[in-house]
Formats: sequence, C-alpha cells, structure tokens
Amino acid sequence: MDKTILGHLVFLTVLFCTFFPSLAFTEELEKKVDNKDIESIVVLGVRQRLYKAGELKNTISKTELLSSQQLKDKQASSLTDALQAALGIRVSNECSMCGAKRVMINGLKGEHTNVLVDGIPIHTMLSGFYGLDAVAMAGVGTIEIARGAGASLISPEAIGGTINLVSKIPSKNHIEIDVSTGEGGYQKAAVMLTGVNQSGSSQGSLVVQKDIRDQFDGDSNGVSETPFLDNQSFTFTGSHDFSYSTNLRTRLNHTKSEVFGGPVLGDTADDIRSALDSFAEGESNNLFVGGDVNGRYIGKPWETAEWVSTKRNEILINLLHDFESKLNVTLSIANISHVQDSFYEGIDYYADDVMRYLDARFNYELSNQHFLTFGTDSRRERMRSKSNALINNPDYMSDSFDYNVLGFYIQDSWTPNDKFDMELALRFDQIQADFIDSDEIGKEIDRTLISPRVDMRYRHDDDWQSRLSFGKGYRAPLSFFESDHGILDAEKGYSVQVTEPERSSGINYSLNYAANKVISTFSFAHTAVDNLATLSQTTEDVPVLTQLTDKAKVMAIDWTLNYQWTERFNIGISAEIFDYNAVFKESFAIAPTEKRATLSGLWDNQKWRISLATTWVASRNLSDYGYKGFDKKNGSGNKPAMASSFFNVDTKIAYQLSSNVELYFGALNLFDYNQADDESSPLLFDESGGYDVTYIFAPMRGRTAYIGFNLDFG
Repeated sequence: MDKTILGHLVFLTVLFCTFFPSLAFTEELEKKVDNKDIESIVVLGVRQRLYKAGELKNTISKTELLSSQQLKDKQASSLTDALQAALGIRVSNECSMCGAKRVMINGLKGEHTNVLVDGIPIHTMLSGFYGLDAVAMAGVGTIEIARGAGASLISPEAIGGTINLVSKIPSKNHIEIDVSTGEGGYQKAAVMLTGVNQSGSSQGSLVVQKDIRDQFDGDSNGVSETPFLDNQSFTFTGSHDFSYSTNLRTRLNHTKSEVFGGPVLGDTADDIRSALDSFAEGESNNLFVGGDVNGRYIGKPWETAEWVSTKRNEILINLLHDFESKLNVTLSIANISHVQDSFYEGIDYYADDVMRYLDARFNYELSNQHFLTFGTDSRRERMRSKSNALINNPDYMSDSFDYNVLGFYIQDSWTPNDKFDMELALRFDQIQADFIDSDEIGKEIDRTLISPRVDMRYRHDDDWQSRLSFGKGYRAPLSFFESDHGILDAEKGYSVQVTEPERSSGINYSLNYAANKVISTFSFAHTAVDNLATLSQTTEDVPVLTQLTDKAKVMAIDWTLNYQWTERFNIGISAEIFDYNAVFKESFAIAPTEKRATLSGLWDNQKWRISLATTWVASRNLSDYGYKGFDKKNGSGNKPAMASSFFNVDTKIAYQLSSNVELYFGALNLFDYNQADDESSPLLFDESGGYDVTYIFAPMRGRTAYIGFNLDFG
C-alpha cells in the first residue's frame, strides 16, 4: 500500500482511539426486565425533526436520488464516476490529454450545472473542469439531482440543473474501511470514522480517501487518451444541538489532485518532472512517425504533456434555529479556495480562485395551506490567473475576474388540497462581472435580473402523479478558459467580447406511476438560452470568447421503468433523447450524446449482491458539431464524419463474508471498448498542419477490472 495512504490510516486510527471513545454508542438495545420490554425513546435532533415534519425538504419539484448503496454498486470513487449514465446526465470528457470533465444536465453544457454540498453552492466555473473528478464519494449519503432552470432556490445560475451532495448523518460510533485495486493502476482506499455522544446531541465524522488511476493508451502509440489521476481528500463534518431549537453544523474539506496526460510515463516519458523539463530541449521536427497520429510518438515529451495540480479547501458553517412559532431560520457561510497550477504543452497557467458565500433563509408556516421561504444571499468571487510563458506577449490578456452577486428570494409553497400542491418562487439578483485585464472601461456585465420559477404537482390517484415546472435562469460567462484552451495560445493571445449574461427559459414535465412492483417515469424538458457563450475567432485568427446572437435550444425526453421481478431480483430500463437546434450544435467543442438507453439488473439475497448495467449510445453525425481533421499532417486520412453506436457494460459482484466483512470484484467497461483502439484516435491535424486533441466521441478509457473489500465495525 502507498506510504501516504498507510500514514493516513495510522493517523485516523490514533484519532479514533483518542477522541471517539469519549462518545457513547447510541444503538438501540433490547433489554427485558421481568419479561417486559423497556420502552425505547428515540431522540431526534433539530434538523431531523424539521425534515421529518417536511419543513426543510422540497418534495414538489422532481428530484432524482442516488443512494450510498447505488454509489457502491457503481464503484464510484469520484463525483464523475457516480454520475456516469445517471438519467438526464452526461459526463463529457473534453480533452484526451488533461481529461477535463464536464457534467451536463438535460443536454445543457457543463457550465450550466451547479454542484451543491448539503444545499450550499461551493463549486465555481474553475473547479468544474478538474475539481469534479476529485470530489470523493466516501462520506456521501445521497446525491440529489434536480433538473431544469432555477431548480434550486439559491442557484439560479443552474440553467441545466443542480447536483446536491448530502453528507451521511452519523447515527452511531462506527468505522468503515474500503480498499480496492485493479488493472490500469487503479487503487482506492477510503476510511470513514463516525461518532455520536450518548444524548445524540453531538455527531461527528472524519473521512479520508485516496484514489489513483494510471494513464490509458488504447492504440499504444505512446500518447495517452486519458491521464494519470491522483486524488486525495480529507473531510470533517460535525453537528451539535445547543438546545432543542438550535443546531450548528460544520464541514471542512481539503482536496489535492494531480493530473498528467500526453506522453506515457515509463514509455515516451520517464516521469512527470522530466517531461515538463524537456521544454528546454526545444521543438521536434515531427511528432509522429510518418506524420501520422496513429504512428509512434517521436516528439519531445513536453510537446503533448498536460499537467494540472489542484489544491482546494472548503469551510462550510450552517446555523439553524427553530423558534417553535412556525418559524425557523438558517444562516449558511462558505469560504472556498481553489488553486490550479498547470502546464499545457509548453504554456504554464496558474489560477487562484476564492469564493465567499453567505445565505440567510427564513421558513415560516403562514397557514395550513401556505409555507413561505424567503431570504437573501451573497456570492463574491475573485479569480486571478497568470502565465509566465505569455507575460511578454502584448496580445495576451489574463482571464482574471471579479464576480459579485447579491440576491433576494421568496417562495410560497401552497397546498390547497390533498391532490394538488404548488411552489411559486421569485429571485432578484444584482450581478456584476469584471474582467479586470480587459481594455474595456467598467464592468463587462452589470445587470439586475428577475428570475421566476413555478413547480406544480398533481396526484391523479394513488398510483399516478404529474409534475410541471417552468422558470428562468441566468449565468455570467466568467472565463475564456471555460470554452477552450485557446487562452494558452502564445502567439495570438485572446479576446473577450462578453457584455450580457446568458438567460434561459425552460419547462419540465414528468408523469410518474408507482404501484405494486412497478415504478415508471416519463419526463420532458425544453430549454432555450439567449446570449450563449461560445468560442470564435477574429479575422487574424485570435481566439475570442463571444456570445451567439441566435437562441440556442435543446429538448430532452426520457423514460424509465423499474420492475421488482421477484423479492430478490430487480430490473431497470431507461431511454433518453437529446435534440439540439443548429445554433446549439455550433457551440459545442465535444459532440454530446443524442440518444442513449440503459438496461440494468440487480440480484440481492443478503449474502450475494450482483449488479449489471448495459448502456447503449446511438451513432451521431460529427459534422453537425463542426468535426473535421486528418490523421496525417499532409492533409490525408480524413477523420470519420460519423460516430458509431456502442455498448458499455459495468458489473459488480459482492459477497457478505460476515456481518463486518464484504468482499467484491467487478469491472468498468467490461468488454474494453475505447475510441483509440476500436474507432479512431482523438488526435488530429487540421488543414494547416496544426495539432489538436479533441476529436472525441466515444469512451477514452478501456476496461478497469478490480477487486476489493469493505470492513464495517460499529
């Protein structure tokens, strides 16, 4: 085992032995005195009591859940692993070198997705590229997925939707250790310690996770299609009830991540440091044998090397007070620091992003039919970037920015009868975005926006219910980096031509049937976006972050069926369609999925748990998304204009050896389908002989078979 992992485990063990014994076990004990059972008393904390009463949980808008058991079945190490093939979501690999991932909801772009932790928005545009691949799943109890514009009352920028990571709530003194290893350098170790005092008023958990994956080179040409990943995460959560009415919750997280792609370590590069240092050796005459991306890589290591180091710290504080007079108030504070140090094929890029968030929310029961939620929030983000390689280029402008939002919101939850309920929400936001190195005087964006949202639910009978929602959202395009690595063009620099926030309007409808052994849902969503940010070029070929003048539209349709065949066997089927108009298609750098279907099965008899999921992705016309290029530098060997359909199969088999020990093995991408080996290299040359790495339309990583164990004590 890695010495670092071993050190973490020793540290956690010592901490557990010194701190947690001071907390008493709170498991229910059945005792009999004179053949009579002692009456058990269950003490609920402030939050649990309000959640149970329905005062802190939105149940009207459509929300899909991924449980902790489902995350285990997926063998999910990170958030992007957890969301692969989730209904209505696509995890897009945006670069075959650095492996930047974007999480797309309802067919919208990755920048239109907002990630929350325990209901607080903590991820920014910058962390949306590499940060989501490092978000550890150890310690996550549930993932809540809400689709549609304005899906979260405090996240109007979530044009596509929100993903809320809900931390596990400790219920006893407990230790869980999960260790696995597999092919492709796959390693994962996670430890979770939890403790609760005798009265149940104090709860705490400490989670550490480390996961590693080697580079993957499907066509064995010496250049990887997916990068080396090394993620480390430490998370502490604590909760204390000061009284029957007051609760304080804190969450502290530290994450480190390293990504390296391009020259394969141990093949065309000795190690990361020497690959980056080879920049001093100058350029090569040719990158590949015969000038063909399918040939052996013969360039200097730095010429395809992309390295990203990320350090992230999160502090979340949440204070809840219940006045016991139909009113409760929540004060949330977050401070997020995200630092990225990176190297992109000879160009360095350093960014320091700090976000401070404050929210004061009031919940008031106006009557038996009306429940009001109102409050104010503030987001202040400061991002500073630099590049030593570009500092002397007069055309270079950093993408540093200041972004400030002050918002007010109000929502009325109306329940006139047992069949119908509705939420009416309205937000007022003053937003200011300033690219501080821009030649423009004043702020690029300075607007006051009004964003309404309506959610309705109607119960047709005991088995059928409909949900309908529509609303408006917005997003301020904050960085050239979000659209392309063109910010790193040493010769041409770049330009920003952004003057308006993106504005969206969307409608979502779902029809749900749940009875006996069957649960089925049909969903429809349509979203239109004005001022959609996109990458363009000037007549001098200078990259420009600009905005589309025409409206971009996408329609998403999906259907899912879950059938409990027997007490032990469950089967699931889903189908999805994403239909983009021509305007939206022009804005994509990577072709999105248009049609997808999944067939899954789960067999569980308490001793054995076997899961299998097969996902089919339909073929696409890549030319619709501007794909063109050549395998050879001389302009021959056209890249394919059509992306073939393909299947992906994931499976996991777990055996409960004892009450405390579980053994498991499985495989991700069982049949090893990957683009470079089975279709076409993601590498290409353009008409001028320029080299790029974004001809992506299929899985970049092949099979990962693994084996592991889970120890659970407490």
